[in-house]
Amino acid sequence: MITVNNLTRIYRVGNVEVRALVDVSLTLEAGDITCVMGKSGSGKSTLLRQLGLIDRPTSGQIVFDGQDVTRLSDGARARMRLTYLGYIFQEFALLGELTAHENVYLPGMMLGGPIRDYRKRAAELLGMVGLGERIHHRPKELSGGEQQRVAIARALINNPKALFADEPCANLDSISAEVVMETLMKLNRDLGITILFVSHDPDDKKYAKRLIFLRDGRQVPEYL
Repeated sequence: MITVNNLTRIYRVGNVEVRALVDVSLTLEAGDITCVMGKSGSGKSTLLRQLGLIDRPTSGQIVFDGQDVTRLSDGARARMRLTYLGYIFQEFALLGELTAHENVYLPGMMLGGPIRDYRKRAAELLGMVGLGERIHHRPKELSGGEQQRVAIARALINNPKALFADEPCANLDSISAEVVMETLMKLNRDLGITILFVSHDPDDKKYAKRLIFLRDGRQVPEYL
């Protein structure tokens, strides 16, 4: 489903060259739930930004369902993000003035179509993540775990084929983190959606069917 070939990302800070990713290659099969593990600075979030088409690699190739997306125009990349991918941010990235319901259906409206359809699907998704009775609450009225589940529902509004989550539990207590991860596992199991999440916590290995380890931007055999 998703193939990454020799992906490298180099940043330049003044005269300093930072090799955030170095020749990373991997394959994600449809229906997988995969965890990318590594310590802070290992390249986890950089890899996710490449796969989420938020950033461009310095070299290498990313292929989605047979299509090389590495060199797509900015417009084509934005369209693919809306129709093919869902992305969950560590900081939730909800709009504080909007309700949970409005936060979820807003990205759907960017594709056009009847707003009533997006409103209906947003309500269904919030029910699916256990927030059916909280749809009219604003982010400040929700716990951190509830906000992250709103973010999960929002990432699903356009029926993506793949869902990427950047340290989805980093800002949560252990109980909320478990609820969020169990929600992701349920979506993977019930909807068959492909999920890739990143984590620095070795305990999160139990939620994944497959593990990928990074250190200093390179793949390594195991978490160190």
